[in-house]
Amino acid sequence: MRILGIDPGYAIVGYGVLEYDNYSFSPLGYGAITTKAYTPFPLRLMDIYNDMTTVITRFRPEAMSIEKLFFNTNQKTGIDVAQARGVIVLAAVQSGVPVYEYTPLQVKQSVVGYGRAEKKQVMEMTKSILRLGSMPKPDDTADALALAICHGHCASAAYLNAAQAGGKL
Repeated sequence: MRILGIDPGYAIVGYGVLEYDNYSFSPLGYGAITTKAYTPFPLRLMDIYNDMTTVITRFRPEAMSIEKLFFNTNQKTGIDVAQARGVIVLAAVQSGVPVYEYTPLQVKQSVVGYGRAEKKQVMEMTKSILRLGSMPKPDDTADALALAICHGHCASAAYLNAAQAGGKL
């Protein structure tokens, strides 16, 4: 299964593409989509959409794993991230890529085995699982890879549970 992990944002969108065979992950590509700070916001959204479409076309993922948003203290930033997330999801849906959402707690649980793990622990486990010499920068890219790992683990568990129950996904 080819999984595109996404850490949404409007200044930096981290992405990571992994191949998963139910036993191990192989990184196919990762990086970040960036937008310039003083660009009008609608144009930043257009850049994110266009670049995301390019990533999807290049890697042809079978699933997109994206962080589920929650609002913290800065609602303006949250709303802007939500808009960026919307154009990312739109690019996936228009390309026929199913979208799966995971909370930070689910990602930590899946990657580290502990839902309250520190960010550094998640990054170290991501590096280890993917057999990388160093963690990709920026951190948004590392987070996107962790999201892709999370989906691989969750999708495999759902598939195995359905098979054991004699059902279909």
